[in-house]
Amino acid sequence: MKRNQQGFTLIELMIVVAIIGILAAVALPAYQDYTQKSQVSTALAEISAARSAYDVAFSEGRAGAFFTNANLGLAATTPRCSAVTVNAPAADGAQATALQCTMIGSGTVSGGTITLSRTAAGTWTCATSVAQKLAPSTCTGV
Repeated sequence: MKRNQQGFTLIELMIVVAIIGILAAVALPAYQDYTQKSQVSTALAEISAARSAYDVAFSEGRAGAFFTNANLGLAATTPRCSAVTVNAPAADGAQATALQCTMIGSGTVSGGTITLSRTAAGTWTCATSVAQKLAPSTCTGV
């Protein structure tokens, strides 16, 4: 009498486990990069809203003491920024570190900074201390 196969052999199960292990080894670093990139983008979004208020305050001729977190609608800390710094513009309106966030996050994002700078012409640029692969497309990283 012939017997039918009743389940998987040990070698078949080990092959499936090996394939799952290889997929996990490839996916985990990609997921970590994705998570860190979203943390940097969130930090940028949290300070970007103050650019308009900064421009308005400068165009109204506000004194340097006016340029504070509270007056520009920023909190001292946010869910992604352990510290938010605001620096008053120079007489021509330029400021190399107008708005800066010290980031909270995982991996290399933690403790990194994201900085919004303003030129005398009113153009804003973004720079960050994290790797370029984690920086938003509008920012330059290291």
